[in-house]
Amino acid sequence: MQQPHIFTVYGLNTEVRQVLEQGFGSIWLVGEISNFASPSSGHWYFTLKDERAQIRAAMFRNANQRVRIRPQHGMQVLVRAKLTVYEPRGDYQLIIEHMEDAGAGLLQQKYEQLKAKLQGEGLFDPAHKQPLPESIKKVGVITSPTGAAVRDILAVLKRRDPSVEVIIYPSAMQGQAATGELLHMLQRAISRNEVDALIMARGGGSLEDLWCFNDEQLAYALHSCPIPTISAVGHEVDFTICDFVADVRAPTPSAAAELVSRDQRETLQRISNLAHRVEQAWARYFRQYQQHQQHLAVRLQQQHPQRQLQQNNQRLDELSARVQLAMRRLLQQQQRQQTQLASRLSTVHPERRLAPLQQQQQQLKQRLQLAMSQLLKQQRQRFQSLSQGLHMVSPLQTIERGYAVVRKADGVVVRNPAELATGEAFQVKVAAGDFKAVKTE
Repeated sequence: MQQPHIFTVYGLNTEVRQVLEQGFGSIWLVGEISNFASPSSGHWYFTLKDERAQIRAAMFRNANQRVRIRPQHGMQVLVRAKLTVYEPRGDYQLIIEHMEDAGAGLLQQKYEQLKAKLQGEGLFDPAHKQPLPESIKKVGVITSPTGAAVRDILAVLKRRDPSVEVIIYPSAMQGQAATGELLHMLQRAISRNEVDALIMARGGGSLEDLWCFNDEQLAYALHSCPIPTISAVGHEVDFTICDFVADVRAPTPSAAAELVSRDQRETLQRISNLAHRVEQAWARYFRQYQQHQQHLAVRLQQQHPQRQLQQNNQRLDELSARVQLAMRRLLQQQQRQQTQLASRLSTVHPERRLAPLQQQQQQLKQRLQLAMSQLLKQQRQRFQSLSQGLHMVSPLQTIERGYAVVRKADGVVVRNPAELATGEAFQVKVAAGDFKAVKTE
C-alpha cells in the first residue's frame, strides 16, 4: 500500500494558506468593524462582521498610513483584502490593502457586482449587439427635454443631416423617479416602433447622479430592445451599465448624434470594427498579462520575506498583549496570596513559631557568646595595657623607693601628723609589708 503523506500542523497551515491566496487573490467586501486594536507597532487588528458572520482582519502600518478615515468600533467600511491563514494559530484572516467608508464605496461595489453579474450572463457580449442601420431617417432620444444633451444632439444633426427626424421621449435623468421613467420611455419607444435607432443621453455627473443608468431591470430591457440602441450617458470617462449593454456606446451626446449621421457612416463602421478588433486583442493581451501577474504575485508571496515579517509583527503584538495580561494576572494573584497570608497570620498561634524562635534564640546566644568572648579578650588586652600604665604611676612604686603610706584604723590616708590624736593607733605600709604604730606625742 502507498504510504500516506503525513503533514505537520505548520505544514498543513502553510498549504491551506497557499490554496486560499492562490484561489481568491484580491477581494472586495463590506462589513462592520469590531474589536479594533491599534498597538504601539502601528498595525491595526480588528474583526470585520455582518449580522450573520465575522472574520479576523489585520492592516499593517505600511498600508493603513494611506487610509483617510480613522476606523472605529461599529463603523461600516469597504475594504480590498487578500484572504490568508495566520499559520501559528491556524486562523484564516484578511490582510487589508485598502479601506474606505462604506457609504462612499457601496455604490461602486454594487456597480461592480451588477456589472460582473450581467457580464457573466452575456449581456455585454458583442455577438448580441445589433449594428446601426445604414440609413437612419428617424432617431429617438430618451433624455430630459430641457437638458444640454438634447440641445447638443439637435445641433449636431442639424449641421450634419437636417433630414433626420428626431422624436424626443422625455424622462428625468437622475433621482429616484428617473429609473422608472427611463424604463417607461424605453418600453414606449419599443411599442411604437417608429424610429430606426434609439439614443439614451444625458450630460456628465457623479456616480450618484448617473445611478439610474445602472439599474438591473433597465439593463435587461435595453438588452432585449429590438431597436438598435446608443448609450450616450455622461462624459467620455463615465461608464454606466447602459454603456455596456447598449449596442453602441458614444462617449458624449454629440458623438451619438455623429454616429447616426450619414456622411460618416462607412468610416464610423470601419472604426467600430477596428475598435472591436483592438478591444478583443487588448482583452486577450490583458487576460494573458493578468494571468502572468497573478503567477508572479503568487511566487512573490511565497518567497517574499514580507509575509514572514507581517506574521512576526502580528505574533509580537499578540505576545506583548499576553505578557501584559500575564503580569496583571500575576499581580492579582500576589495580592490575593498576600490577603490570604494576612488572614492566616491573624489566626496562627504563637506556639507554632516557638521552635524556629528557639532555634533563632540559640543562634543569637551563640553569636552573643562569641561576641562577648571577643569583647572580653579586647577588654583584657585593654586592661593589661591600662594596668601597665597604672603600674607606672602606682604609689607602690613610690613605696619601693623607701617611702611609706600612713593610714588610720579606718583606712583613711594620713597626710598631716595633726590628723592623728596622741595615743591613736595607725598603720604604716612600707615596701616589705605593713606594721602598726601608736602616736605618742
